[in-house]
Amino acid sequence: MNVKQAYQHCENVIAENSRTFYKAFSLLPKADRQAVWAIYAFCRRVDDLVDEGKHPKESLRAFEEEFNAFLQGQFDASDAMWLALEDVFKRYEMDATPFKEQLKGQEMDLTIHRYATLEDLLIYCYHVASTVGLMLLPILAPGKVNELRQDAISLGLAMQLTNILRDVGEDLERGRIYMPTERLAHFEVSEWCMRKGVMSEGFKKAWEELAAEAESHYDKANRTIHLYPKRSQIPLKSASHFYRHILTTIREKEYRVFDTKHFVTDERKAEILAVIQ
Repeated sequence: MNVKQAYQHCENVIAENSRTFYKAFSLLPKADRQAVWAIYAFCRRVDDLVDEGKHPKESLRAFEEEFNAFLQGQFDASDAMWLALEDVFKRYEMDATPFKEQLKGQEMDLTIHRYATLEDLLIYCYHVASTVGLMLLPILAPGKVNELRQDAISLGLAMQLTNILRDVGEDLERGRIYMPTERLAHFEVSEWCMRKGVMSEGFKKAWEELAAEAESHYDKANRTIHLYPKRSQIPLKSASHFYRHILTTIREKEYRVFDTKHFVTDERKAEILAVIQ
């Protein structure tokens, strides 16, 4: 397998698993978008180990050892993800820290299935999502990593909160509730009601409260997009606007998050692109 084939494999992974990210970051120049594909493949691999693996704890520990070996230049060259990621680390000034923090975040999913407060939830969101933004910064804005760090973190928080608000039913099936339990209790939403799919006014209020938190982080992230190189601005705006619009779609569908997976249609994405370009 050569590097070109490795990147093709990574592109297939993102195309199959995230139409939103794929469409947004396909607008990058070829070298940059290939690097994004490789990082997505890394994150997808880790996520699947935790959510789909038979022995997730052991698999995650083994993967962490693989990554540490990778950092020392030792990896399976027949594995497309590692081969592509090696090329990324050669071409960009990558920082291993957010990759390690991502692994820590995935480990949290193995042991923590409820978050009492928003503050607790945001710590989790940082580890599983803001770290992705930090991984991408050397690609999207070389030389401006420190300057853009905080707003990249905010975009990750916004997107992960959006995931949580979209995937309530799916997460319940896995035994997880990410919406802060203190706030659910405040709005008199019981776990029993959520499992029964009861769409109460209290649930809608709790949902909207968390959505407002997500939207405030989208606003923070968007305030510095103009500081990115021109080649990165439209892809980043697209990713932000596409993902934020998931919240609008859920509202339009009357908050049906217990039994429906919501997404932004290609037609709506085209409309959004026409506005932001």
